[in-house]
Amino acid sequence: MKNCLVVLKNKKLNITQKLPQKALSAFASAGYFFDKISFVAFDDKEEIIRQLKECNKAYDNLILVYPNKMEQTLKKFLSSLYGASFVLNQLITEHKGVFLIEEEGDEKQIALQIIKALNEKYSSRLEKSYIKTVGASKSEILTAIKKAKELDATIECTVYGEFGENTIEILYNEKTPKMLLDGIIRIFVTVLDKYIYALEDISLPERLFQLLTLRRMKICVAESFTGGGVGQKLVEIPGISSVFYEGLNTYSNEAKMQRLGVEEMTLKHYGAVSDEVCYQMAAGLIAQGNCEVSISTTGIAGPKSDNTNKPVGLCYIGVGLKESVSVYKYVFEGDREAITKTAINHALFLAYKKIK
Repeated sequence: MKNCLVVLKNKKLNITQKLPQKALSAFASAGYFFDKISFVAFDDKEEIIRQLKECNKAYDNLILVYPNKMEQTLKKFLSSLYGASFVLNQLITEHKGVFLIEEEGDEKQIALQIIKALNEKYSSRLEKSYIKTVGASKSEILTAIKKAKELDATIECTVYGEFGENTIEILYNEKTPKMLLDGIIRIFVTVLDKYIYALEDISLPERLFQLLTLRRMKICVAESFTGGGVGQKLVEIPGISSVFYEGLNTYSNEAKMQRLGVEEMTLKHYGAVSDEVCYQMAAGLIAQGNCEVSISTTGIAGPKSDNTNKPVGLCYIGVGLKESVSVYKYVFEGDREAITKTAINHALFLAYKKIK
């Protein structure tokens, strides 16, 4: 099956052409990908005709994004070209399909309607499995996908996410044998084991909440450079009050000493952004006796470093239990937002791994 996407745009008003991302994501999730994507100025009649004739000749399905005022003209031309009539915004023959998406319309909903028509056309139904990870590199994920496709070349994998967290969406035919699917999942788990927090479509905070509930543990958070971001992620989950005792934004050195018991000499000798301070922050929460799990963060989000020689992106994340406190060192890349949000995801993930 070969598919093409043609976007008709006003070249005078669109300096940077943008793809209909919501529609593309919906198509990818359903297992439909595009062999060709092109932009054409909506007032370039000759080029539009050339592109549409090429799509008719070389591709099985055409998705056309168009300005509303061109709808009737396009339908008339395409009906003649394909020798069939439109039903609403869909033209389907025995071998070809044309689907229109209005530029100002709800592209995702229209895409879902098109996907339904394509599924009926090809009598196919895809199922999905999920691998949820934090910290896995692009090369490691691609290695896992390559190994999985060696076992079954018919599967399709879509990877999406940001700030260190990724979802691998595995699409497979509903008739795929369970034993084969189990083998595919086993490959991903083997390659990406240390990065995985779920084999279902669930968010990282939700997974941590589930585990804290199962273990009957309460969690406290002390944040410096993440500024409450870890706590914010937790409180987005309904029912989190049953396991979340408190979140502190101990941004200044004084707050770290007064609220967490960080020693002044530790701050002076090692600096606020250090393994030692991060350790004492997490340990201080545990020592107060209000929780069984603690998270601490301290780092340099940028855009400039502090007065030390420590680099922007350097951060320490502490995770404490009553038995021990572990501190993890990272140097994240990106701007202030990317560094902070990546650290937040890693903090939640490390807490999950610690109590798992």
